[in-house]
Order: sequence, then C-alpha cells, then structure tokens
Amino acid sequence: MKFDDQRSALCRADFPALRGSHCGHPLAYLDGPGGSQVPRAVIEAMAEFYATCNVNTGGQYAPSREVDRRLWEARRSVATFLGAAGPECISFGQNMTTLCFSLAHAIGRTLVPGDEVLITELDHEANRSPWLMLRERGVVVREVRLQPSGELDPADMAGKVTARTRVLAIGASSNALGTVNDLGLARRLSAAVGALLVVDAVHYAPHFAIDVNALDTDFLLCSAYKFYGPHVGILYSRPGALERLPTDRLLAQRPAAPYRIETGTLNHAAIEGVRAAIDYLAGFGAGPGLRERLVDAMGAIADYEHGLASDYYERVRALPGVRVHGPGFATPNRAPTVSITLRGQTPAQAAAALGERGLCVWDGDFYAVRAVEVLGLASAGGLLRTGFSLYNTREEVDRLIEGLATLAG
Repeated sequence: MKFDDQRSALCRADFPALRGSHCGHPLAYLDGPGGSQVPRAVIEAMAEFYATCNVNTGGQYAPSREVDRRLWEARRSVATFLGAAGPECISFGQNMTTLCFSLAHAIGRTLVPGDEVLITELDHEANRSPWLMLRERGVVVREVRLQPSGELDPADMAGKVTARTRVLAIGASSNALGTVNDLGLARRLSAAVGALLVVDAVHYAPHFAIDVNALDTDFLLCSAYKFYGPHVGILYSRPGALERLPTDRLLAQRPAAPYRIETGTLNHAAIEGVRAAIDYLAGFGAGPGLRERLVDAMGAIADYEHGLASDYYERVRALPGVRVHGPGFATPNRAPTVSITLRGQTPAQAAAALGERGLCVWDGDFYAVRAVEVLGLASAGGLLRTGFSLYNTREEVDRLIEGLATLAG
C-alpha cells in the first residue's frame, strides 16, 4: 500500500498534539528519535483500559482475567510486529534501558574473568553502559571502532571477535547519525564463536520491518514510545534463551519466559497502548494477516520517511556553514535521521532559535556519548538532530530549511 504526502497529511488528524502551536507557529515535531507523538487510538485504548479493567493480574474474577487476556494478546501483537515465534518471547519493562541492565546483569552471572563482550563506539549508552559495568566482574569489554563516515569498521569488528567473546551487543541503527549497521556480519561473527547477539532496535523499529528469525538474534530490545505508543520497554528473547539466565526476580515471580525478567507489576494500561499502536501501524498496510499488513505498512512508511530525510539532507548540506554528519542517502538502507553542525552556532543555540519558530529538533549527544566523543564534537555541544516520522510533511522540511538558512546567514 502506498504512503505518500496525501496519506501523511490525512493521518495528521489522528495525532492531537499536532494541533499545537508556539508563538503563532504550528508545532512541527521533528524530534522522532527522541520519541514519537501518539495517535488518538492509543490514547483511547489506554483510557478504556483504565475505565473497564484497572485491576491486577491473576485474580479469580472477570476483570482480572480480562487483564490477563489483554496482556497476553499484547505480547502476541508485539511478537507479530517483530516476527517472533510467539508471545512467550516478549517481555515488558519500564524502558529499554532498564531491561538491558537486567539482561546484562543476568548474562554477567554466567561469565568468568577473562570472558569478553564486544560493544560499539556508535551505540546509545543503553547498549553500552550495562555491558561496561561487567568489567567489575573481570569481563573484558572491547569496542568496535567508529569511522569518520559514521559507520562501524567491519574489519575492526571481525578482528575483535575472539574465542573468548561471549556477547556481541550492537545497535540496529544509530539514533545520532541514522547509520544502519550490518547485523548480518555481526551474526556471522558471533555465531562462529558461539557468542550471544544482543540487538538494540530502539531507533530501527519505528522505521523498518523487523524479522527476528531472519536476524537470528538471541535478544532484541526496543521501545514502544518510538513507534507511536506509550513508554514501555520491550525485550525479545529467542525461545529457550531467557530460561537459561539467572535473572533478578522475586521468588513469587513465575520462572518461565517471558515473566522471569519482569520485576513487579507492569504498566498494564500502557501495554494495552502498545497493542493499539501496533494495530494503528498495521492500518497503513494490506495483506491477509497482521504480520503481512505490518510488513507492508512499514515498507511504505520507510519509503515516505526516506524521501523526506533525503530531501532535507541534500538541501541542508548546501547551506553555508553547515556540515552533515553520518552516511548519505545513496541507498534506502538509512534511517530518516540527519544530524548537523553549524558554523558560529552551538547545537543548543540553534535548537533554541528553531524552537521559537515552532520547529522541534534536538541537540546534544542523545546518549550516544561515545560516538559524539569519537567524532570530536563533545566540547562543541554535540549535534543538531532532525528525525522524521510518518506524520511529518514536506512543508515542515521547507520551514526547517528556511529557519536554518536564517541561522547560517
């Protein structure tokens, strides 16, 4: 199914926040990598949950049984979204970061001093810090080198996978530069030495269809609030993988997947919102089943977002004093995120000036701290980042270019 300018304009009515304004300017939310806006269908699903079954799980009465059913259906929807075998593969948490700390802690208990974990210089700290902390246990943590192009060095990755490597933790896509990493290479290298592959798909999931079976990953994490849902973290575990880990859990918690890594009572209404967000995305696709509709929708949305981002990329790099960081758009395998620096303006100054025009963009390191350091941009305030979502328009790109042209002088 086609997703184009007209379809994007129509879907904007689904997002109440897009009606907002600042100083007489319509708000243009160009900050998708930091979190997307939420459609009315998600808001209504969460409100309906609170109105009808705001009780805890495991009770012997109808509303509690309804909560159990809905949570299991939400797991099933996320499994379909990710191409997973079934709902037992899907665990929920407060956010991706918390789940990754729990996962790293559990895996760390299976490691011995001298074992190795490989991370990258490009990743968000949520997929770096939990693994770096394993150094306290004597684990050797190595880093794949980030090249000036904004891409990981494949030869360096290959050279740093050894017989002692137990985990390779890598992002599917960079939230700072839009780079899409070679997960096929990561899987081949990790599989050759029997290492676990852990994929951070937080920045990838809003823009591309995911098939965890094709990726052959052991664990994959993402966040629903990046793909039009509420703040809920998601962990996919390969069937059987979670049961083999000594996770932190209460004695009362069920030891089987997907429960054994979940601590405390989950945010039930928000999880209902996750299911609604997936249904919303599927509505843009065609096909006989939910999976087919999702794959079709994500492909169409990716094409639309890629068009917006590549147009912005070409126009912004032509402005005087602007430098674009990260790979270009020669191929479609690029996330719709573009980061720049401006001569004579710190990213914070530029973001504030654009904000007064109703243009919502982000500045700093976006928790991709190491990447910004390696690129030599930390002392200058990092990057000015724009990220496109399905509700963004070409008119908003025009407004952003106009604002940046004024700042560039």
